[in-house]
Amino acid sequence: MDWTAIGGRIRNQREYMGYTREQLAEMLDVTPKFCSDIELGVKGMSVPTLCKISETLHLTTDYILFGRECNDGHGSIFRILETCSSDERRYAEELLKIFLSALSAQKGS
Repeated sequence: MDWTAIGGRIRNQREYMGYTREQLAEMLDVTPKFCSDIELGVKGMSVPTLCKISETLHLTTDYILFGRECNDGHGSIFRILETCSSDERRYAEELLKIFLSALSAQKGS
C-alpha cells in the first residue's frame, strides 16, 4: 500500500470539498492528529474508517486505495452534485440547461 498516495487523494478531495482537517476529523469521529497522519501517509486506517472516508468525501474505496477512477468521464461532475442540497441541484440543473441552450444557439448562428 502506498499510504502517502492514499493520504494525498484524501487530502485533495477534502480540500476540493472545502473541509478543514478538523471538520473532516469530526465527521469521521477521529482526532485531527489521526486525520493528519492519514493524509500524510504516516498511518493507515481500519476498514470502517476507510468506509467513513469514502462516504464523507464521495469517493470510491477503489479510488482512495488505488487511484482508479470510473472511466465514464463524469466523476467530478457527480462528486460536485452529490455535495449539493436538493435545492442547489435544481439550480445547477437550470444553469446547465441555460448553458447548453446558449451553446446550441451559438452553434446555430
